[in-house]
Amino acid sequence: MPISRIAEENKLNKLTLEKQYKESLSNFREWEKETNADGLIYPKNFGARLSIDEVALSNGELYTVLTNKEAKGKKGCLCALIKGTKAEVIKSYVFKVPVSVRFSVKEITSDLANNMDWVCRECFPNAINTGDRFHFQKIVSEAVQEIRIDLRRKAINEENELIVEKKKEGTRYDPKQYKNGDTKRQLLARGRYLLFKPQSKWIESQKERAEILFKQFPELYEAYKLSMYFRNIFETAKTRDEGKIRLHKWYEKVSVSEIPDLISAANSIENHEGKILNYLYNRETNASAESFNAKLKGFRALLRGVSDIKFFLFRIEKLFA
Repeated sequence: MPISRIAEENKLNKLTLEKQYKESLSNFREWEKETNADGLIYPKNFGARLSIDEVALSNGELYTVLTNKEAKGKKGCLCALIKGTKAEVIKSYVFKVPVSVRFSVKEITSDLANNMDWVCRECFPNAINTGDRFHFQKIVSEAVQEIRIDLRRKAINEENELIVEKKKEGTRYDPKQYKNGDTKRQLLARGRYLLFKPQSKWIESQKERAEILFKQFPELYEAYKLSMYFRNIFETAKTRDEGKIRLHKWYEKVSVSEIPDLISAANSIENHEGKILNYLYNRETNASAESFNAKLKGFRALLRGVSDIKFFLFRIEKLFA
C-alpha cells in the first residue's frame, strides 16, 4: 500500500509521513551508508532457473536485472539489480556471488543482446543460455511489418500525387474502395494486426481484409507465409534437432524469396541460432523478467516518478529481495 493512502486513511499529512518513513521509520539512511546502490546482489535468491533483462528505472537510466523464475515475481525473486548494461560491469558484480551458487544455475533466459550473451557465458558456465522466443519471433514479425510500411508509404505518395493532379484539373479525388470499404491506404494500415496472427485466429473482417490485401500485394503474402512458417517451427518442433532441420529449411525458403527485409531477419536469426534453438529444450521464455519489469514500472507510476533513486532501490529491495 502506498504511503499516501496510509496517510489518507489515518488522517495524516502525506508529505510529513513520507519524510518520517524515509528518515526515521525505515532504516534507509543506515542502508544507504552500508550499501553500494550501483550493484545490489542477493546470492540467497539465486536458483537453477534465472532470467536476465534490462529495465529503465528513472530518466531512461538502464539497469540490468536478474530474477529467479521459481519465485514468480514475489519476494525473493530479485537476484541482482546492477546499474548499466556493460558486460564488464555486470560481471564484476555477479562474480561476487559464490562460485558454487553460480555453477548451480542450469538455465538462463535472455534477449538476443550480445552483452547478455557474454554475461551468461562468463558468469554461469554450466547454464543453458536460452534466447527469449518473443524477442526472436519479433525480429521476423518486424521484417514483415517493414514491408507493409514501405508499401503503405508508396500508397500514400501515390494518393497525394493523384490529389494534386485532380486539384489542377479542378476536380475532386475519390480513392478507389475495395469490397470491404477500405482504400489502398487504409487496407495497408488496417492490415497491421492480422499479419501478427495465424489465419486460425483471424476474425471475419480480418479474413476479408487479408484476402484483398494478399491479392493486391503478393510479396506481402509471401512474407507473411514465411513468418508463420518460422513461428510454427517453435510451436510444433518436438526436439532441438528437429527444430534445427526445419530452421535451415526456412533459411532456404527466405533466400529463394529474395525479400531483403526477411533475408536481413534470417541473418540475425542465424547469428544467434544456437541460443534460439535452446528454447526447444525446456520452452523457457523471458516472460518472468518482463513481468518483473512491468511491476517495477507500475511501482514507479504509483510513486508518480522517482525523485530519489537510492530510496527507490531501497524500497525495491524490501519488496522483492
